Amino acid sequence: MKNQQANRFFFNVDWITILIYMALCTVGYVNIYASVYNADVSDVYDFGSNYGKQFIFILSALILGFSILLLDAKFFSVFSPIVYGVTILLLIAVLVIGRKIAGNQAWIPLGSFRLQPSELAKFGTALLLSRYISTFNPKFKDFKSILFAGMIVALPLFFIMMQPDAGSALVFLAFMFPMYREGLSGYFLLIFLGMIVLFIAVFLLPLYVVIPAILIVGGCSIYLNKRKQKIMISIAMATVIAIAYLFLVKLTYTKVLEPHQRSRIEIMLGLKTDPKGAGYNVIQSKIAIGSGQVLGRGFLLGTQTKYGYVPEQSTDFIFSTIGEEWGFAGCVVLIGLYLFLMLRVINLAERQRSQFSRVYGYCVASIIFFHVFINIGMTIGIVPVIGIPLPFISYGGSSLWSFTVLLFIFLKLDSNRMGFI
Repeated sequence: MKNQQANRFFFNVDWITILIYMALCTVGYVNIYASVYNADVSDVYDFGSNYGKQFIFILSALILGFSILLLDAKFFSVFSPIVYGVTILLLIAVLVIGRKIAGNQAWIPLGSFRLQPSELAKFGTALLLSRYISTFNPKFKDFKSILFAGMIVALPLFFIMMQPDAGSALVFLAFMFPMYREGLSGYFLLIFLGMIVLFIAVFLLPLYVVIPAILIVGGCSIYLNKRKQKIMISIAMATVIAIAYLFLVKLTYTKVLEPHQRSRIEIMLGLKTDPKGAGYNVIQSKIAIGSGQVLGRGFLLGTQTKYGYVPEQSTDFIFSTIGEEWGFAGCVVLIGLYLFLMLRVINLAERQRSQFSRVYGYCVASIIFFHVFINIGMTIGIVPVIGIPLPFISYGGSSLWSFTVLLFIFLKLDSNRMGFI
């Protein structure tokens, strides 16, 4: 009987996803080694270095991941409120006893290790959101269901903004896509895109140009729907909200954001240049990636990498190391691995019999997508530098463990898809 259970366990687990996961971890270790390489201390198992610590993080993550696969699949649904509650308590605790680094009070010191609760909050939120949708099957057709789901996402987001950690908070927008898959109107995605356009417009155009433009668009839309009273009211409300949003962005920019955060936004939008200040990281990152050309300079041969021109090169800017030493080909392979992983997770999510498992699978794919897009985007200068890790690649225990837990919970749910409804 025990042999049969073991065989069923190994047969049902999606080993293709695990192989992709291990490939990404290996890519991460190799490039962390390259980013901090010191010819005088070249031992690949130097546990005092970042790559030595990452090796320990990877081994412990594998143990953690396979331990999750041994649990009962129903455990994650039943205890999702408790997991979510614990992550909220940790987010509150970091505001009280956390260590402030680079302007963000986001880490709880535990000896030589630093725990980042915002990373853990992602899978805690994914679990509870999946539990809510699978239990009540809201379809998001009424304001109450949208509000409740929004509160599940907004509570951890609020505490993360209190740190303040804009990068981690931004990732929580990823939960919009699982809700869209479960019935949320496409209008919310359009609203999201509209918010991005208005955000950019605030900085590129004066308000006396943007506000009349909104009023004209709103007025024309009302005129075209003058026989549909409900639509007219909705358009009028959207117009008022859009104008209020403009002033909110202005207020947040001037009163809430730190000077270095404002500088990053201005540099990204081309409003100013600062090659020796806030823009230095991105400039050096672009130089490193561009110098790799098609096939790269070769392992340990990158000059930008070797001489430490790019700050935070083993964490937030690890992609610049990959670009310089492995070139365009290496970047394509890495992005291909991520694309394969995300499509694989979505494909597995669609075959689930349990709505809980399907929603959770979409949460996993969406969170990974946001992290990959934002991290790579900031290294090539298309999004502000907001400091979030590249999944499974960047140096750090909290990040690697949280992504491992996030992914392996779904692998466990998928392995038991025929028995968990």
